[in-house]
Amino acid sequence: MFEQTFKNIDDILHKDDGCGNELDYVEQTSWVLFLKYLDDLEKDKQTAAELSGKNYHKIIATEFQWNKWAAPKLDNGKIDHNALTGDDLVDFVNIKLIPYLKNFKTNAENANTIEYKIGEIFTELKNRIQSGYNLREVVNLIDALRFRTHAEKHEMSHLYESKIKNMGNAGRNGGEYYTPRSLIKTIVKVVNPEIGNSVYDGAVGSAGFLVEAFEHLKISKKLSTSDSETLQNSTFYGKEKKSLAYIIGIMNMILHGVEAPNIIHTNTLAENLSDIQEKNRYDIVLANPPFGGKERAEVQQNFPIKTGETAFLFLQHFIKILKAGGKAGIVIKNTFLSNTDNASIALRKELLTCCNLHTVLDMPGGVFTGAGVKTVVLFFEKGKATTDTWFYQLNLDRNLGKTNPLNENDLSEFVELQKTQAESENSWKIKISDIDQTSFDLSVKNPNTPEEAPLRSPKAILAEMLELDKESASVLATIKTLL
Repeated sequence: MFEQTFKNIDDILHKDDGCGNELDYVEQTSWVLFLKYLDDLEKDKQTAAELSGKNYHKIIATEFQWNKWAAPKLDNGKIDHNALTGDDLVDFVNIKLIPYLKNFKTNAENANTIEYKIGEIFTELKNRIQSGYNLREVVNLIDALRFRTHAEKHEMSHLYESKIKNMGNAGRNGGEYYTPRSLIKTIVKVVNPEIGNSVYDGAVGSAGFLVEAFEHLKISKKLSTSDSETLQNSTFYGKEKKSLAYIIGIMNMILHGVEAPNIIHTNTLAENLSDIQEKNRYDIVLANPPFGGKERAEVQQNFPIKTGETAFLFLQHFIKILKAGGKAGIVIKNTFLSNTDNASIALRKELLTCCNLHTVLDMPGGVFTGAGVKTVVLFFEKGKATTDTWFYQLNLDRNLGKTNPLNENDLSEFVELQKTQAESENSWKIKISDIDQTSFDLSVKNPNTPEEAPLRSPKAILAEMLELDKESASVLATIKTLL
């Protein structure tokens, strides 16, 4: 039901003059979906309060509740045919509803509340659906969805992830919005956060890393009430610069069960590294910072190693913001390992000196659909210098792409071998003392790749053919004598 509903909504939005692409479809579906989800959440909270003999005060005022403006119902359960539509619906949403919801940000007790997140979401977006009749159709379709049971919420969150994936595959900013979930799950497994750790992504995007860390921690042990509160309130933190990615990240976390995500809409790189104090640091960093971007000179001034490469600035930020003993799993372009410019050399030296870069996962091309860049994953712990590093080169017997995406099974050998950092045809270890101490070049050069037999010269091939001809003639002569 959810999948068909999403398809029908996309078909409606495709016809609307205000929505031009897949990104618009996701954004506009998101805000309507969020308000329906919020309505169901309030119903659940009200039921729980009544069962315990308490009163529940709804977050949303009566006039702006879903069953008043979006889906007023008749006695038979169908939406009242007098419900707002056309220009009346668009005017209500644009002039009354969204301004009302924006005010939640200023009226909330603090930033760690769902009220504050409501205000933030509607400060960042506007209704782009120009036709009130199209909006009415979208609202009617979403009203039919339910988010009450665990199974319904799970299906909804799974399909929302699919929409994010499709948005990434639409060709624009693919890697920015969607990191393959198989890769994220593998990184989370290796880093292995524990309950009580703070988990941070400073380039949060659609919040895939935080969502998978949440799923990982939920099943890591039987959760006490205290554990559940810790996961909800003081475990996951993120920052995101772009408005649409910020909205999608919050929505994704809420749909996965984190009610008030600690995600801030800000440019992470605008923060001066020297201003980061111990209280600002985290136990775990999981991230895929945007690669290929170029930062302005004034942003570079926030970093001791000046570079226009966005991902390299993020890596400096992640090293600085980790607590001593903290662990990280970071996706970055594979050219980081061997670039010869001064900034890259200085950054490799910084990483190897301040952290234990214990594992490097070398990925094939095509992992990120629409982006031909080859990447590696850096796994490190902060607090002591690197003495040796274990490399794993992922070699697959197929080309990766939309129809052949990376899957968890592809990475299963890596996960298993990484536990003991064993050597194999695809893995090896290097001593940092053996690498060039001026360039700190960490190029991926697998010493265990089976050597291919050298190509023979044409002369050698002809000689072998003559020998074979002689053998054949001898065999034929023997057969004749026997006949």
